[in-house]
Amino acid sequence: MCKLGVLTSGGDAPGMNACIRAIVRYGIKRELEIIGIRRGYAGLLDSDFVKLDNRAVGNIIQRGGTFLGTARCEEMKTKGGVNKAVQNLQQEGIGGLITIGGDGTFRGAMALAKAGNIRVIGIPSTIDNDIYGTDYSIGFDTATNTALNAIDKIRDTAGAMHRAFFVEVMGRTRGFIALDVGIAGGAEQILIPETETNIDKLCQSISSSIRKGKRSTIVIVAEGDEAGGVFPVAQQVWERLRLEYRICVLGHIQRGGSPTARDRVLASKLGSAAVDAFISGRSGEMVGEVNGQIELTPLENTWRKRKKLDKSLIRFMEELAS
Repeated sequence: MCKLGVLTSGGDAPGMNACIRAIVRYGIKRELEIIGIRRGYAGLLDSDFVKLDNRAVGNIIQRGGTFLGTARCEEMKTKGGVNKAVQNLQQEGIGGLITIGGDGTFRGAMALAKAGNIRVIGIPSTIDNDIYGTDYSIGFDTATNTALNAIDKIRDTAGAMHRAFFVEVMGRTRGFIALDVGIAGGAEQILIPETETNIDKLCQSISSSIRKGKRSTIVIVAEGDEAGGVFPVAQQVWERLRLEYRICVLGHIQRGGSPTARDRVLASKLGSAAVDAFISGRSGEMVGEVNGQIELTPLENTWRKRKKLDKSLIRFMEELAS
């Protein structure tokens, strides 16, 4: 029986457990032995292996995080670390590895594929949704809905107090979460890394909204925005308008919680597709979903190519917020 390893690496994302569950149950039905690797690449370097059967992944589909655990691992960025990882896989008799994570995870996976006789398949799982080769990554939908739920509550207070709120959301260097949350939450403005932040224009927009009788102002700021984040943006607006405001940094609350139905379905589809890719002899590729269809993308393209963000949605948002 062929052994197939699975690990989660980097930042956790809701839906990782659903993905592991699909890999285990789908793989076992195809006569594979599934070996879980705890704590990502750090666990791989420590040979922290555990055999997974159907019962091991029972009652986890609804749980956030990853029951295998995850970690950052600087040693995997070295040649010695990669060689040690290959050696540990070979000693355990693992002929293939499925890695669930983002671009850092895939860089490690590509290094393994090149260094040893190990077939490696990646699955995109990051709330940032910044991975090229898939329309959505596992965890993005849940993170967006978590942020939206918080913003809906913030607007209640903002309206009651006639106050402006500057809300920072995660997303690393991309604005996918901020854009979707801003549109869905009816924000007055969205500041993202993909567009230039003009504080004067932002102030004009806020002033215009107030003159029209708006009782609240919500400005969504992506953590990677060029202005330096939510605090300097809010301060610059106050210096110009002397507008009373509050700041809310949603932070890691967006990473946790039970995954949405959409994330559970996507995780299950990609987990099963990764097993199929391994069985068919593929390696050094990521499984993703593009226009509803499973697509395979070379791992190197997932970080070398930049995923496009639909900037026309910003203009659309501004029209709806006016």
